[in-house]
Amino acid sequence: MKPIVYLAAFGQGTFTLDSMVPDKPIGVPDRGEQSTKWISNYDVQFKGVIPLREALAESRNAAAIWVAEQIGIDSILETSRSLGIHTPLQPYASTALGASEVNLLELANAYRAMASGILSQPYIIRKIIRDSGEVAVDKEGKHSSVDLYADALSLIQEGLRGVVLIPTGTAHALDSRGFPIAVMGKTGTTNDFRDAIFIGSTYGPEGITMAVRIGFDDNRSLGPGETGGRVALPVFKEIMLRVYRERLAGPVPEFPVQMEQSINAYLKGDSAGTAAAAAAADTSLVAKSEFRVVSAGQKR
Repeated sequence: MKPIVYLAAFGQGTFTLDSMVPDKPIGVPDRGEQSTKWISNYDVQFKGVIPLREALAESRNAAAIWVAEQIGIDSILETSRSLGIHTPLQPYASTALGASEVNLLELANAYRAMASGILSQPYIIRKIIRDSGEVAVDKEGKHSSVDLYADALSLIQEGLRGVVLIPTGTAHALDSRGFPIAVMGKTGTTNDFRDAIFIGSTYGPEGITMAVRIGFDDNRSLGPGETGGRVALPVFKEIMLRVYRERLAGPVPEFPVQMEQSINAYLKGDSAGTAAAAAAADTSLVAKSEFRVVSAGQKR
């Protein structure tokens, strides 16, 4: 859900990838505000104020909750619906971390919409043609554009590409000579390591999206440390390589040059001036936040 949180923030025009966000202890009301739900990061550490693109790449829970509080949960729910998620989501801050369950097909379709800018209804049978040549069923061409600002989509695409290209990103394993396919994506791990998820896409309308979920039907834990990056990502990697090597899909689409250059500039530190300016602009916003002591959770 974190990419949807950030997409909603981009859509409001109040945040960019270079906006500085606090990765600091934070708590949210729980059980009708009778208690506090404690939020932490997977590594049980906090990095302070960091660029939003880094928070997304490293899947920092505390930063995502803070952004969700700034833009409001209604904005996140509305953005989810615009991406084709019809499962009712709970209007709580913890939904930003995936506390509301969404089936994998809906989630995959939402990521496809973010990667392509096109919202389509999933289907199994593409077309049925009678012996006469008459088309009885035609699912092709039935789609619509995602109802969001183009700049917002471009920012989330760059952010998800950064999950792969940034060395500390949770999917950086896909940036190697052994995997020559340019992808964007996001890992996911539920509490107690019950589910390991990775959803990745190649770019644009001609690309493809693949969602991998590893878990037991009885919802027991996969075991300590069995995260989406460790368990589900290798499956994605193997299948995606086969899809393109065996030409089951067209050529691998390229990411926009400007998008790749922007990430490279960040990695080289050339964006320091931009980040500094963003930090200055965001200082008052960050300073107004209240942070509370937290305990560990496991979402990555």
